[in-house]
Amino acid sequence: MSKTRKQYFVRLILRIVIFVLCLIMCFKPQFYYILNGMNFFDEFHILHLLWLIWVFDMVLQIIPIKNKVALGSQKLFANRFQPIRKKINYKALKNYIRKTTSSAYRVLIIWVMLISIIGLLYYFDIINKIWLFMFSVFFYVCDLICVLIWCPFRLIMKNKCCTTCRIFNWDHLMMFSPLIFCGGFFAISLVVMAFLSWFIWELCVLTYPERFSEMTNIALRCSNCTDKLCTQYCKKLR
Repeated sequence: MSKTRKQYFVRLILRIVIFVLCLIMCFKPQFYYILNGMNFFDEFHILHLLWLIWVFDMVLQIIPIKNKVALGSQKLFANRFQPIRKKINYKALKNYIRKTTSSAYRVLIIWVMLISIIGLLYYFDIINKIWLFMFSVFFYVCDLICVLIWCPFRLIMKNKCCTTCRIFNWDHLMMFSPLIFCGGFFAISLVVMAFLSWFIWELCVLTYPERFSEMTNIALRCSNCTDKLCTQYCKKLR
């Protein structure tokens, strides 16, 4: 098991612990007063730490970092781009980006439908702001389950691994989408930051498509893989 994969398993365990603790605190609704309006600025709250962790994770997606962050998340930046030596076939590249983008937006449609259902549950007072928050924490756990164990979106995307995944940095936008209905600084700040991360990713796909395909970026190929996050998918890494 690679060092990166071990680190991700540790992170998964920590996320599960966070989810369990947040779930326990649901029995004390007053604990979540920070979700309301501008209560974020009233006094220090333990959820400020979780907010900082989430913001920090998103910052790591919008600035270039050489190490410590998975290549799949950083492949939009020039410092992770290793161009092929031969001339790029831009027609093939365009077709690849068009195909993967089509699959990506099928995922988006499905996700919007799911979040719409959650929104309706909130609108009809079946769930409250606390459960909107809990959905986000649950998706926080599911994010690494998708990376390390099994990803349902791969059935649609048809990508071989996370390193080549077209929607790798969609994670925070999907994670915090239930908070769209929550209001308040805590929720809206996370949603805005997540949208910024998503927007930068999508802008780079359009501007630098060669960085997102192993046909043109040899850093994404199995032979050059350093993360080895998805060994259950890639036969060459078994």
